[in-house]
Amino acid sequence: MKKVFALALASVMTLSLAACGGNDAQGGAGNEGGAAAGTAISGDTISIGVFEPTTGENGGGGMQEVLGIRYANQVAPTVDINGTTYNIKLVEVDNQSDKTAAVTAAQSLISSGVVGVIGSYGSGVAIAAGQTFADAAVPAIGCSCTNPQVTLGNDFYFRTCFLDPFQGTVMASYAIDQGYQTAALISQNGDDYSTGLAAFFKQAFEGMGGTIVADETYQTNESDFNAILTSVKTANPDCVFIPSSIATATLILPQAKANGITAQIIASDTWENESIIKAAGDAAEGVAFSTFFDENDEANPIAKEFVTGFKEYLNSDPQNLTLNGGTDGVAAVSALGYDAYMAMYNALQALDGTEGELTSVSVRDALVNVAFDGVTGSISFDENGDAKKNIAYIKQVKDGKFEFLKTQSAE
Repeated sequence: MKKVFALALASVMTLSLAACGGNDAQGGAGNEGGAAAGTAISGDTISIGVFEPTTGENGGGGMQEVLGIRYANQVAPTVDINGTTYNIKLVEVDNQSDKTAAVTAAQSLISSGVVGVIGSYGSGVAIAAGQTFADAAVPAIGCSCTNPQVTLGNDFYFRTCFLDPFQGTVMASYAIDQGYQTAALISQNGDDYSTGLAAFFKQAFEGMGGTIVADETYQTNESDFNAILTSVKTANPDCVFIPSSIATATLILPQAKANGITAQIIASDTWENESIIKAAGDAAEGVAFSTFFDENDEANPIAKEFVTGFKEYLNSDPQNLTLNGGTDGVAAVSALGYDAYMAMYNALQALDGTEGELTSVSVRDALVNVAFDGVTGSISFDENGDAKKNIAYIKQVKDGKFEFLKTQSAE
């Protein structure tokens, strides 16, 4: 039953994405069929934008993504194209975890002359800025922005992570596998990531025979969840799915414990952040969530090399450790940031030997055919610019640490 439903969901998503246009080479959203000339590469420096939240409710996760990108730039700081060695310069902006600020930040990157952009943590800000990048014909590569709308109909947006339809189905499959038959949902109104993921979980969980007994929402910047949690406790679910920001997780977990909620709390990729454990303490114990990577998985030699090097990078500067939440643990979003940079780097390398002016459009066209072995698995893009991935990692908080449980597919 689960496999049939997962395949049906995948088919629906594929058809809807195809109907809205894919990432072909014939132009994209908002650039009038490819009429925009893009930004030319000049001199001996290639500027790559880093479009991430380093403040606001997603600042913690955004900073971990930035650290992965910075480290990648340290590993591969130059690229040779047609006999010229170019320095790759990172131009960083803070989109403040805010949709309005995101557009302004994106515009500032375009004005600075970047020929590619990496980011963002947070699907809402990525969606908000997508049209700006497309209109300028500058390609962007998201690292962990999982909502389908990020790349939908936008030929200039790619990403290295899996999508929320997959992630929601993965967590529904995990819940069913654990024997949970009833679930409660808690999501944030107006947040594309949170509401989208909750909806995908609900669709998958009900399709697998489960029942949603409570579907609660809260407002941005809300800090008192007691009324919601009282309703959830009354519904008596087997598990509670909470796709939220790091900031919300640190607040809602202690309140859930205080309200006597004993149901298994399950979450999504944003919850892999040490600050949640530090802030929530034993209230975080037992929480399970899906994510993109596990630093202790040594099956991939590229990943093993990355983990060693990234830990050295973090420990080389106390500020790096502080920005990483006070630990040298390797967050999945840092690995995705590294892979996103390397995808951009591979596209730049592919320009060697090409004729004519090198522009951001050239970089975008090269990205379509990028394929390499990355830290988080093989990296290549489908017709929508989405990474071809079909496995998630499930982790749990145990004894105050993140512990790998299993890999999980959407079946």
